[in-house]
Amino acid sequence: MQLTFLGTGAGIPAKARNVTSIALKLLEEKGSIWLFDCGEATQHQILHTNIKPRRVEKVFITHLHGDHIYGLPGFLASRSFQGGESPLTVYGPKGIADYIAVSLKVSQTYLKYELNIVEVNEGIILDEDQFYVEAKMLEHGVQSFGYRIVEKDRPGALLTEKLAEMGVKPGPLFREIKAGKEVTLENGTIINGKDFVGPSIKGRIVTILGDTRSCSAAVELAKAADVLVHEATFSEKEAAIAGEYYHSTAGQAATNAKEAGVKFLILTHISARYDTTETLLEEAQAIFPASSVAEDFKEYEIPAYKE
Repeated sequence: MQLTFLGTGAGIPAKARNVTSIALKLLEEKGSIWLFDCGEATQHQILHTNIKPRRVEKVFITHLHGDHIYGLPGFLASRSFQGGESPLTVYGPKGIADYIAVSLKVSQTYLKYELNIVEVNEGIILDEDQFYVEAKMLEHGVQSFGYRIVEKDRPGALLTEKLAEMGVKPGPLFREIKAGKEVTLENGTIINGKDFVGPSIKGRIVTILGDTRSCSAAVELAKAADVLVHEATFSEKEAAIAGEYYHSTAGQAATNAKEAGVKFLILTHISARYDTTETLLEEAQAIFPASSVAEDFKEYEIPAYKE
């Protein structure tokens, strides 16, 4: 599991920062990539990475401000031109379906793959074998969501020594036992697979927030997350402006991270007014030391918990 930042700026593109887009690579886990927001020129940013558009199977849009969606029609079209044939699902606030439909219709763009669009409400919006995603509404000038991506706990290690003591040899039965099923051995003994599997392996949690003022929903979504991606459009000197425009400061993001008990905080959505992010980082680390400021193309590995 890896986060790749394709754009980390706020509002408009800048020389050092494109507008918002984040790729969550789940290549080892699912062989796919999930995209969070798709600001203008996201497909250009992808060209500087090893990301293949056909691998992107889900796109989560936090809100409908232009710096988070203007790149979406182009990306959807490029994915089709570049051999993407597997279905793709776009999740986003009410209005995302109209935006996509009009963009594709007016430009006469025809996709070679099945496109599904889900206009989300609060709650669990996706539940698959390995992951589920929860959405909550944040506080912004338009409807803006945060997403909590939860990797489900995995079965623990198979207690092979314990099975050997019972005369169970490696083979097809091991898979059923590890799945926690009841299994009948060759001698007729029935065993419960759960008794031969170690403690579950904790899954990882990644929280990615849309634009927001500091609010309780942000903290709830980030509870005990391995990584929290939080906007930090302004420094503390501009706290009044941040509040007026429904944005957060670096210090507010750090306070939310601390309250939520996250392991690591990544600040993004940085205003173009800042030539350097040193002040933002210092403000965050004064409250929550495990903080970093995202840069375009920077990658963060989120290691799996071990058995």
